Amino acid sequence: MKKTGTGPGRPPRLSRERIVEAALQGDVDTLTMRELATRLGVAHSSLYRWVPDRDGVLDLVSEVMVERVLPAGEPGADDWREWLARLAWAMHDAFLAVPGYAAHVARPHRHHPESFGRLRDAVVAAFRAAGADPGEAERSWYVFGFGVVRWLGAAGGDPAGDTAGPRFDLYLETLLRGLPTTPAPATPPAARKASS
Repeated sequence: MKKTGTGPGRPPRLSRERIVEAALQGDVDTLTMRELATRLGVAHSSLYRWVPDRDGVLDLVSEVMVERVLPAGEPGADDWREWLARLAWAMHDAFLAVPGYAAHVARPHRHHPESFGRLRDAVVAAFRAAGADPGEAERSWYVFGFGVVRWLGAAGGDPAGDTAGPRFDLYLETLLRGLPTTPAPATPPAARKASS
């Protein structure tokens, strides 16, 4: 009978899932390829057959994180705000549960185009469902995404957690209330005042 799996002295088999699982076991913001290889029990060089570098590892982590936070179903005209709130709270819970992830995402860097592209498209769809035109929906995505991620980055970098600063529920309520859901008027404010 042929044995499957790993035998004594043989390193465990690698997979994308095992790499992500090991990456999520510590602070992803300071993760090194050597540390990850040690967690996986493989040679440092073996890891490079699966991922090109540390950024490749973080791309895999981002794919998993975005999959975890995207709410089921499409946002509609009646529930777009609740859908965005569910997404923001899912980001809050998932990003802060992984040491260093919120701080990493909040810092300017190259975001994984596929995973964060999915996140962007979903948020833009929510603002489009709310009545925003394409340009306004795109701008609202940047405000929403940047706002939530920066808040989480600040909370994730604080050893006291989000209890030391403003409450996330109040911040999120204010953020969602302030985002436009309909196109801005074509007439500049100064012209409207002059004509009234």
